[in-house]
Amino acid sequence: MKFQLVGRITQIEIIATGSGIRVRRYLRKAYGPGRWRKLKGIATVRLPNGALRRVEIHWYEAHGIGRRDLKIKRYVEES
Repeated sequence: MKFQLVGRITQIEIIATGSGIRVRRYLRKAYGPGRWRKLKGIATVRLPNGALRRVEIHWYEAHGIGRRDLKIKRYVEES
């Protein structure tokens, strides 16, 4: 699913590091060696239909490489 980040990612938490990341081999081949971490956070995104939604996003990140493979995991209900 294509989407565009609007604003900042908040409530960032580390989910996994090192051998806890299942796709380390893919990350090394695709983006290069690094100290990879899997993170999650809450952000506002613009969906392809133009709607703005608050979502939980997961992604991989390494120093010097940056954020890669952002993925919407769930929509956050606003109350």
